[in-house]
Amino acid sequence: MFKKLMYNKKIAPYVFILPFILVFIIFFISPMINTVIMSFQEVLPGQREFVGIKNYSKLLGDKVFLKAMYNSFKYMVWTLILLIPIPMIFACIINSKLMVGREFFKSVFFLPALTSVVVAGTVFRLAFGEQGTSLMNQFIGLFGMDPIKWLKIGSTGFITLLVLACWRWTGVNMLYFLSGLKNIPEELYESADIDGATVWQKFRYITIPQLKPTTIYVLTISVYAGLAMFTESYMLWAGNNSPKNIGLTIVGYLYRQGIEKNAMGYASAVGIVLFAFAMIINLIQLKLNGTFSKED
Repeated sequence: MFKKLMYNKKIAPYVFILPFILVFIIFFISPMINTVIMSFQEVLPGQREFVGIKNYSKLLGDKVFLKAMYNSFKYMVWTLILLIPIPMIFACIINSKLMVGREFFKSVFFLPALTSVVVAGTVFRLAFGEQGTSLMNQFIGLFGMDPIKWLKIGSTGFITLLVLACWRWTGVNMLYFLSGLKNIPEELYESADIDGATVWQKFRYITIPQLKPTTIYVLTISVYAGLAMFTESYMLWAGNNSPKNIGLTIVGYLYRQGIEKNAMGYASAVGIVLFAFAMIINLIQLKLNGTFSKED
């Protein structure tokens, strides 16, 4: 019977994808449904009580939650500003025929992504410490500046997070763009050279348009990564309690409510809002860049 199913051209494909479907249902769909249900409940040890939209209405007046939303949104926007054009430019430079040591630079840029985020966060916390002997304070001291309490001030703490993000993810995004550059026909650049196009004109009218699919992909995953950032902040401030919540993110607030305070119902509402927020932003940007056309 099983052999008949395996050799049946109509049924066999479904048999092969069945493991994925089961994993998807068990580890994604089922938890998602349970989270939605819990967001309308007050979850206590051994019991659940339906409270309607109380958890969601509470979010609207929760200043700490709004602060976390603002921090995550700002972080997401700035990582998009930095981690799309900069890796794209680096990819174009490394892909250039004049580039020497191409494979070496690929490895150097990608190496930070292989480093544990726990280790990276700890190293950056020490480098941006408030002591005069910390690396960054020694650096600014060369210019006659006084030591800065980097992680206790909102602006400098945010800059530290961005530096960590750029150090860790520039190489990854650069490799995405390098793979996209490999798919651009060389004939386009040869035709542009014959027409006397400058380097900037070739980059603007050939490279950027041809990299659109790669850019959309990087943009999509970067939106999610920016909103879902947690471990970097947690390690940078050695916990989930940064001064005046300057490093608190939506996921960090979810962790605080669900794990630290055991308010699973309220934490579920935070998670659903985060999911909806990420989906809405991505759907908007996909619509604006033409991924969802009328013909589709």
